[in-house]
Formats: sequence, structure tokens, C-alpha cells
Amino acid sequence: MKFTKMHGIGNDYIYVNCFEETVEDPSGLAKRLSDRHTGIGSDGLVLIRPSETADFRMDMFNSDGSQAQMCGNAIRCVGKYVYDHGLTKETTITIDTLAGVKTLWLTVENGKVTAARVNMGKPEFAPEKIPVAAEGEKVVDYPVMLSGKEYRITCVSMGNPHAVLFVDDVDALNLEVLGPRFEHHPLFPERINTEFVKVLDRGRLRMRVWERGAGETMACGTGACASLAAAYVNGLSDYKAELLLNGGSLFIEWDEESGCIFMTGPAETVFTGEVEL
Repeated sequence: MKFTKMHGIGNDYIYVNCFEETVEDPSGLAKRLSDRHTGIGSDGLVLIRPSETADFRMDMFNSDGSQAQMCGNAIRCVGKYVYDHGLTKETTITIDTLAGVKTLWLTVENGKVTAARVNMGKPEFAPEKIPVAAEGEKVVDYPVMLSGKEYRITCVSMGNPHAVLFVDDVDALNLEVLGPRFEHHPLFPERINTEFVKVLDRGRLRMRVWERGAGETMACGTGACASLAAAYVNGLSDYKAELLLNGGSLFIEWDEESGCIFMTGPAETVFTGEVEL
């Protein structure tokens, strides 16, 4: 099977062109190929497929084999793949995901896509739609007890569930311990992606992320969008900000007129190859 390894600010996936390839067991293949010692090494597997409702479709599977609804960094790479490989000549395209159809505006330099702006849709705060097992219209600055310590979370869905915490020192946190405790907390019936955010100023946020099914990753596009939304509703940021993640920066803007959040960031190809199945 032919594959392409790509990343968006360090959030790396294995991409397979399913216009040409057939993947029988994507969950099992994601687990096998994502292993960084015995496989290719990645945060998961992304299948690029035809779509009846958009220009293309992406189906993604985390490194533990679970299927995810969306990934902001991966969708930019899908945009780069389909343009760079001649599957489209358009610089405005639509991609169908389990979180709905997303529109991308591609930045092309010397015939190759270097970055993309994505309409990530409207943030959802209703707990039953995230989902979060909590009452009320929103879960904002909500107290959660973990190992005898109280944390305050704001929950947002960007097509997948996020819990955002604002902390004083992001880099001092032990995410290997904290991340799984949040991911598997009974508040979250479908598990949760958790963002740990330090507000540097109203236009810059420093973020680390623990992704359900993948652990700590270098970046998370939907998590960056959720973090901006959470910061804004808590009065901690403006409606647009630079999100500084372990792998680099994303620029996030919450458009007041449409209610949608837009994400802009790079997309890079690492290498291509073939793997024996």
C-alpha cells in the first residue's frame, strides 16, 4: 500500500489515497502503522476518499484504532495532498468529515500548498451535544475534582469534545498523569480531548493537549479552536488569537457575523513510501 506521511505543526498522520488504494481494516491498520517503533509512526491514519456531498472525504483513526470525527491539522494536510497530487486544481475546496462538511482556502506557492484556512464551524456549548454529563445550558468555568484537587473546565464541541483548563504554568504539568484522568472521567461519556492553556495576553494563548485515543500530541487544530472559544467566553481573550502549541502556531478567529471559527496554519509532507500489508 502506498502512503504519504504529513504533519500540521507536528500533528502527524499517515495519509492513504483511497481513490487508488483499498483499506479493509482501518482501525487495525491505524494501530499497526502508528507505532513509532515497529510501524511508520504517527498520531493516526487518514483515508482520503470520494464524497457524494463534498469535493473529498476524510476518515481518520487515532493511533489506538478509535475513529475520530475531525482533526484541524489533518484536514489542512488533506487539502495539500489533493492539490499537490492533482486531484483538484481548485484552491477553494470542501471536505466531508464526521463533523460535517468543511471549506478550505488553500495557499499555493510554487505549485504546492503551504498552508490552509479552514472554516471549522460553530462551537457548541450545550452539554448534551458535547457530550458532558452536566446540567445547565453551558459548562463554563465548571468545577471538577481529580485526586482531591479542584480544576475549572470549560467544555466545547468543535465536532469533537473538548475540555479546556486555564493554568498558570502549562509546561510544568504532568500530562501523562493528568491527561488520562480527564479523558476517562465519568463526566465524559465519549471520553474527552483536554487542552491546558496559559493566557499570555488577549491575543496569544499557550496550549498543550491530551487527545483521546492518542495521548499528548504536538498540536490539535480543533483543540486550538475550542481553546479560543473557551478563552473568549471566560473573558480572557479577544475573538482572535495566536495559539502557541508544542509544534508551532495556529491563528484562530471567531467570526462574530457568521458565528464560525476559522483556523489558519501550515501543512507539510514528510515522506512517501510503500508498506507491506
